[in-house]
Amino acid sequence: MKHSIEEIKLANGARGLLIDTPGATVLSTHFAFRAGNLFTANHEIYEVAHLMEHMAFGANAGFKDEQAYEQEFTKNGAYHNAWTSDYFITYEAECADFEWERILALQELAITSPKFNEKEMAAEKGNVRSELTGYQNDYCRLIWPKLQQELGEDVLTYAERIKTLRNISLADVQQHHDRTHAAENMQFIICGDLSERREKIIKMLEGWDLPKGERLEFPHPDRRAAKPILIRRKDASNLSFGFSFVLDRPLLPQEQDSMDALNHILTGTMSSKIFGTARHRGIVYGMGSSTLGDGIASNWDFDGEVNAENIEELFDLIAIELSKVINGDIDNEDIIQAKQYALGRTQMLAQTASQISNYYLRDYIILDKVSPLDSASEMINSVDKRTIVALVREFFESGASGISVVGNINKSLVDELWERILAVI
Repeated sequence: MKHSIEEIKLANGARGLLIDTPGATVLSTHFAFRAGNLFTANHEIYEVAHLMEHMAFGANAGFKDEQAYEQEFTKNGAYHNAWTSDYFITYEAECADFEWERILALQELAITSPKFNEKEMAAEKGNVRSELTGYQNDYCRLIWPKLQQELGEDVLTYAERIKTLRNISLADVQQHHDRTHAAENMQFIICGDLSERREKIIKMLEGWDLPKGERLEFPHPDRRAAKPILIRRKDASNLSFGFSFVLDRPLLPQEQDSMDALNHILTGTMSSKIFGTARHRGIVYGMGSSTLGDGIASNWDFDGEVNAENIEELFDLIAIELSKVINGDIDNEDIIQAKQYALGRTQMLAQTASQISNYYLRDYIILDKVSPLDSASEMINSVDKRTIVALVREFFESGASGISVVGNINKSLVDELWERILAVI
């Protein structure tokens, strides 16, 4: 969809993007606050951000409880949700164009005037506990929190997070909201047909009852090399693994495109160098790699599930292909194909207001950058072997890396697998 982007700063200090998509029949919104797990007052109440997010659509200045609010919000088919990460609580919504003003007003109620109460908190503590308990049975999820800890990040494991729920009081929830939900700590993206609504939207947002506050700064952990981790699960029928290389800076959008191209070459399809070859040999059903970052650092991650009898062969293959990359042994034709794939996927990501909003969300709220979609093809086409190899070497030379495996094996095997990967660096 054709669209134009305007970045604005409101009189109250909030900043955001207004994305005009002429003719769109849907309005999509995101409101992000630096209010996630790592912004809680202390680790004794670590889950307060997550708990507050679960209570976000409960009682507020206009509705007595979650059921009443939900019934009103969704009566014409509108959708809303909220999610918590280490850094953010983000509220999102999508509605038919004809009711955009009503939906924006309802979002204002939930975000600015929640009426937290004991009854809803007790219910949501139960829901959060159930959610986190379920994650402990998902071995692919278990990999990462422990690895993050060993790499120097100030996070808790799921078991540790569950224990903090009992420490959280209603006052803690209210205080976390008061401290983090300040106008200057809010970023937003509103995408739809805004041609005749710009001024009204700005007026509505500037009328939100949020304290001025301050924009909270991302914490900056001292990352380090991690010792190999085995999370033993005797009932695991296969092995879940993940390993990560951490670069102590965010990637530029052009660099992100380069790493995306490399990940496509290595694990992106059935014809990829690692996953495709492993799948062809019958040694792994599923694995992947990705490069993600926050405002402070960037992670190059590999993960997957594999039967114990195949893991050594898989890691030998991974080591061989990583060695080729670090030595610059990348076929130019593979880079061309990766760029063609990215160009097609990018065009497919811009068919709806919601897709367009999501495209800009990560770079804007994390990196404070706006990379226009119409310049994406130019950045993708600029990807080259030299940039890819330089980035890989920078990741490897950072010194911050580690591996975590969940399964019923000996720790010595995990140590040996990691040595095979480190040997190529």
